[in-house]
Amino acid sequence: MNERRVVVTGCGVISCVGNDVPSFWDSLVNGRCGIGPITRFDAGAFRTRIAGEIRNFDMSAHLSVKDARRMDLFTQYAIVAAEEALRSAGLPANPEDKRTDGDRFGCMISSGVGGLATMGREDMVLNTRGPDRVSPFLIPMMISDMAAGAVSIRYDLRGPNIGLVSACATGCHSIGEAFWTIKHDDADLMLAGGAEASVVPLGLAGFCALKALSTRNDDPLHASRPFDRDRDGFVMSEGAGVIVMEELGHAVRRGAPILAEVVGYGATADAYHITSPTPDGSGAARAMLMALRHAGISPDELDYINAHGTSTSLNDKFETAALKLALGDAARRVAISSTKGTTGHALGAAGGLECIACIQSILTGIVPPTINYENPDPECDLNYTPNTAVRREVRYAMNCNLGFGGHNGTMLFKKFEG
Repeated sequence: MNERRVVVTGCGVISCVGNDVPSFWDSLVNGRCGIGPITRFDAGAFRTRIAGEIRNFDMSAHLSVKDARRMDLFTQYAIVAAEEALRSAGLPANPEDKRTDGDRFGCMISSGVGGLATMGREDMVLNTRGPDRVSPFLIPMMISDMAAGAVSIRYDLRGPNIGLVSACATGCHSIGEAFWTIKHDDADLMLAGGAEASVVPLGLAGFCALKALSTRNDDPLHASRPFDRDRDGFVMSEGAGVIVMEELGHAVRRGAPILAEVVGYGATADAYHITSPTPDGSGAARAMLMALRHAGISPDELDYINAHGTSTSLNDKFETAALKLALGDAARRVAISSTKGTTGHALGAAGGLECIACIQSILTGIVPPTINYENPDPECDLNYTPNTAVRREVRYAMNCNLGFGGHNGTMLFKKFEG
């Protein structure tokens, strides 16, 4: 059972810097930031008035108006990203196509927050028009598992189907658990990743109340600045990142494109605080070491790490401590970057998007930069690939995500070598 190898055969993206993988990756490599003033609602009364909103998103090309109205936006994002992932994997992506592999094809596409827009809207209906006017679709639109549920229904995926919730580690954990599902012979294929659409008044108000967000409202392109001394908080964004994972033999038999191999997964808890990581980084470090142990490699073999790097004061210095604790001297040699300078923080979708960044780094031999890195922080003193992409061979790439509640997730990908 443990000899089953798992590979990535497809990727799909909806993001504030591009609504497909090629445009997303081009933006990351060239440091093209997707953050700007919020346009979806009047944010004038909020401390933070900027976000990474999805632009040029046309759901009508994928769903009927009737079906779209019965889905929160995070589920719509998941469906479109899943469709791109299926097509790029050479799998049926039209819901009308006959599926013969459904019993062995599962789905773990999750959201850290779920249908917050639906919740806020229907709460207003309840308080202004009464309970009889609340939508009968409130619950199925709001619950966080509905991305996985809707995608499985659309594509007749009858294998393991779970909507994990671990805040900003959600997408990473979903990919990791889907990896184990294939590894343990409970499925041959899995769609996995994260989706989020929380740039709504209630979500913005909540994060503003936590004082977790940047207030660089007059300079949105430079607001998200991971590991920089002058960082003042993260910037909310949204979207979806979904990958197709597949048992190697299954992928080879059907002539699938193999983008990377999945070789490690780590999941731990800080058991420390509801919002802050452990100051010594020990929880995240244990997740990194777990993934390395699964892969059977040493820290010296890592080529690239896509860090969580949120641009908050506590995360960035505590994550730096975690990298040093887990990797030792190798922490100073490996190329690290946080792509959240470009994309902002997509919450539960971050892990899916950033795992795809790792896969693209392996495929292209490019390490994307940490943009807006202008003033070094003595507490963040590693190689964060400042401002400009670097060309180098990437054989092993690691993604790290941390979530409120003390959730830590790490994924490890390897260049496929047959």
